[in-house]
Amino acid sequence: MEKIEVGEVFTIADENDQEQDVEVLGKMKLEGTEYIAVVFVEELLIETEEEIDIFFFKIEPNGEWSSIEDDEEFEKVSAAFEESRELNI
Repeated sequence: MEKIEVGEVFTIADENDQEQDVEVLGKMKLEGTEYIAVVFVEELLIETEEEIDIFFFKIEPNGEWSSIEDDEEFEKVSAAFEESRELNI
């Protein structure tokens, strides 16, 4: 997969195999692993910032996205992303 840029929109299948558009909100490298934060485009249009659900994906060495299954890893990525957003305000 080519380089992922913040603001890009991708179509993914959700847990019900329904296609959804997601926008990349941010990306980061944490402990040698790349992650991206995405949000459903539909939510961006109708929800306030506090109500938006942000999802994180791990970028595998082959460029594929994978879900973060480990709660500890998810919390670490979520906290790092939130901290980086606060620093950019």
